[in-house]
Amino acid sequence: MHVFEYAVIRVVPRVEREEFLNVGVILYCAAQGFLQTRHYLPEDRLRAFSPEVDLDELHARLDSFNKICAGRATGGPIGQLAPAARFRWLTATRSTVIQASAVHPGLCTDAAETLARLFGELVE
Repeated sequence: MHVFEYAVIRVVPRVEREEFLNVGVILYCAAQGFLQTRHYLPEDRLRAFSPEVDLDELHARLDSFNKICAGRATGGPIGQLAPAARFRWLTATRSTVIQASAVHPGLCTDAAETLARLFGELVE
């Protein structure tokens, strides 16, 4: 069993209202060298929160999470950090349209399988 950490990725269309929709999960497991995110934008539900939501902008921001997790130059300066630092940066508290929940720990044998399970439980 390996220790992992995860956070739920949320879209907060109108930050002042503090309403959010879970749209993804980011999972980090140091022992397996694993840092990935999985997301899905339910466009109709998001428009119910805020009809003027910019879906293209949300897709771009969530895609940047994938690039940072991959750790390549396409992830910009943050993408060049060590995996633990990238995870901490992505899950840092912020007051923006894309936010992460508190970080939660757990134990797993397969980080990719755990990410898929959490995504199914918390997003789908």
